[in-house]
Amino acid sequence: MKKVPLTNIWLINISMLIFTFILVGKLGYLQIVKGAEYREKVENQYSISSGVTLERGTIFFTEKSGRKISAATMTTDYTLALDPSQIGDPVKLADKIVPRGGFDRGDFIAKASLKNSRYTEIAKHVPEDVVMGIQALREKGVIIKKDKKRLYPGGRTAAQVLGFVGFQGDELRGQYGLERYYNDLLVRTGSDSSSSFFADLFLKAGQAIVLNRTREGDLVTSIEPSVEEFLERTLTDDVLKKYNAAGAMGIIMNPKNGEIYAMTGVPSFDPNNFSKEKNPATFSNPLVEGTYEMGSIIKTLTLSAGIDAGVITAKTTYDDTGSIILNTKRISNFDGKARGVVSMQEVLNQSLNMGSTFVAGRLGHDRFRAYFNAFGLSEETGIDLPNEAVGKTGNLSSPRDLDYATASFGQGIALTPIATIRAIAAVANGGVLVMPHVVKQTEYGFGVTTDFVPGSERRVIKKETSAEVSRMLTVAMDTALLEGTLKMEHYNIAIKTGTAQQVGKDGKYSTDDYLHTFVGYFPSYDPKFIVLLMVKNPRSERYASHTLSGPFMQIVKFLINYYEIPPDR
Repeated sequence: MKKVPLTNIWLINISMLIFTFILVGKLGYLQIVKGAEYREKVENQYSISSGVTLERGTIFFTEKSGRKISAATMTTDYTLALDPSQIGDPVKLADKIVPRGGFDRGDFIAKASLKNSRYTEIAKHVPEDVVMGIQALREKGVIIKKDKKRLYPGGRTAAQVLGFVGFQGDELRGQYGLERYYNDLLVRTGSDSSSSFFADLFLKAGQAIVLNRTREGDLVTSIEPSVEEFLERTLTDDVLKKYNAAGAMGIIMNPKNGEIYAMTGVPSFDPNNFSKEKNPATFSNPLVEGTYEMGSIIKTLTLSAGIDAGVITAKTTYDDTGSIILNTKRISNFDGKARGVVSMQEVLNQSLNMGSTFVAGRLGHDRFRAYFNAFGLSEETGIDLPNEAVGKTGNLSSPRDLDYATASFGQGIALTPIATIRAIAAVANGGVLVMPHVVKQTEYGFGVTTDFVPGSERRVIKKETSAEVSRMLTVAMDTALLEGTLKMEHYNIAIKTGTAQQVGKDGKYSTDDYLHTFVGYFPSYDPKFIVLLMVKNPRSERYASHTLSGPFMQIVKFLINYYEIPPDR
């Protein structure tokens, strides 16, 4: 009898093992992953579908504990309709059905009486418990249309980050936000991909490696729902409404890794009812898609560049004359007043335009341009949201001293808020430019996940520069912001305010159109959070120190208590 080679036996055993693994996996897939779908098909025998199939992955928020909270998911949507040709007595049918759902009795009877009609709708978005009660009646001529719809359990929470799902031509696709940016990953083709899953999965050194990372998946974001809701409420109640402003915006981010905990522009919208929104402009994310002249918060970058290049120190002084003429144009401090001989610390404390102009002159055109480009102001940040704009920084290529002077205090160049907070985060975190991002993890099923991998990180200033500028911004908080009245006894907080004129439709700076900005991070020397707040055209207050200091401190105290941040002084 011929012996079977040992290698053949091993191949047979391995093949059987692989077959068993696939079979067990397939059964598990059908019972666990696809179980709800097949149950739904059984249920659909008692209702009809609209013919438009929507299957889509889930988007999650992440609580501080790490627990995932559904931010965008699929749910069943019911429509109540009638086939009047099968209805004997419309009045009796109305008596049975109208009280169950609070429908309009007259409208119901009128539609039920259309004997020549085979289909007429009574109500959309009927609650499931009402539908179950109506179905239990088993009345002829009653139609329950069952479809899938996208549900956003948080309503307006982070709406501009999430986006929504709507028709693009005849196809349902993600519109705006994460729904659009990750549409190809979230959309479900309807095909059974279990077999391709095993084809894509290999074992190497005990680890699963997914070859196709564009497959269907769910998104886990870094948005913390409680933080997001607090930011939105603060901007709405204590900024937008209080100052009758045209709009307000904010970002809360981890300056060390770029994770975004909260991001919003108000007014916003409800993605569950986006078709009823009267102002579609609220669908766009102004923090990513908009550009603005940021004002004096940019002095943070100017002084960082000057200190890093060694052309100034915190103790360097200059003679502040209040205003100067450059290239036939006059530029001045916000109040036009001279300060005499002052230090760089006072440039931050009093937000002196002449001081930042002095630093720009010390740096020179080429070095100033190089630092601002290194801070990423002329490029996309790479954030995982659609339609990211690029800063308008053409003045940094100008031969005129005037353009560098105005850029040094945040005028003449227009930046996206996300690029601005990324640049100042580099000052906060020790000098490294990070990539802002909303999605921290992608889940592909069967326990296979991929984490966000940071990219394009680079050092832009020295650690020593970061520490020194953070110290100067902390002094500004403790001694200068509203005359030091907001200083926290046990926490170091670094801040800078800004007030910038905006360009009107005529291409000239408006005397009424202002943007207030406020940036701060804490604890100053080991920051856990960086916060950027903005408000457009606030009424009754001229400076950001008055409009945004209070909201900023509310956010700081909330974050300290919510995350139990220990004192650092």
